[in-house]
Amino acid sequence: MTALKLTVVSAGLSVPSSTRLLADRLAEAVRRQPADDGRQVEVQVVELRDLAADIAHNTVTGFPSAALAKAIDAVTGADGLIAVTPVFSGSYSGLFKSFFDVIGAADDGALAGKPVLVAATGGTARHSLVLEHAMRPLFAYLRSVVIPTAVYAAADDWGGSGDPLTDTLPTRIARAAGELAELMHGRQPRPAAGGPEQVVPFEQQLAALRPETRKE
Repeated sequence: MTALKLTVVSAGLSVPSSTRLLADRLAEAVRRQPADDGRQVEVQVVELRDLAADIAHNTVTGFPSAALAKAIDAVTGADGLIAVTPVFSGSYSGLFKSFFDVIGAADDGALAGKPVLVAATGGTARHSLVLEHAMRPLFAYLRSVVIPTAVYAAADDWGGSGDPLTDTLPTRIARAAGELAELMHGRQPRPAAGGPEQVVPFEQQLAALRPETRKE
C-alpha cells in the first residue's frame, strides 16, 4: 500500500537549529501515529536555509531553480504539511513568508485543502501568539486546513522546569501530531470528551428568556 507523504518545512537559520529540532520531533510524532489502514508515513524535510538564494531569485524572476522546484513539488504533493519558523520581530521569518509567497504566486490553490500543522520557536513565551495572529491566517488565506493545536517552543521549553503545569511541550507535540495524522489518514475527528454537543433549538432558548410568555 502506498505510503502517505509528510513534508516538513523548517525555516531555521542556524546549525544546529531549535526550529529544525522542533520540526523533527513533530514529524517523528506524526510518523508514529497508528494507522488503521496499515499505511506508513514517509517524511521529507525542506530546509529553507539551503534555498534562500533560490527563493530570492524566484521572487524577482518568477522562475524556480531545479532545487526550489523540487522543494515546491514536495510541499504541494504531500498529504500533510508541518511548517515551522523561528520568530523574528514578532512574526514569522521573511524567508519563511517568501517561500510560501512563491508557492502562492505560482498557484494560489496549490495548498487548498491540505492539512497543515503550524509551529514556531522563540526565545521567550511572549511571542507565542505568532501562531494565531500570523501563521494561522497565512495558511487560512492559502485555503489550507490548519489543525486546532499549534505548537510553540520557547527556550525554557527545551530544558524543562519540573513543573507539570508548564512542562507541556511533549503533550502539545503529541496532541498536534495526533490531529494531523487523523486528517492525513482520512479519519473523522475524535468526539470531544462527554459526547457530542447537544444543540438547543432557538425557540426553546428564547422561551427560557421570557418565562411570562410560557405562562400565557
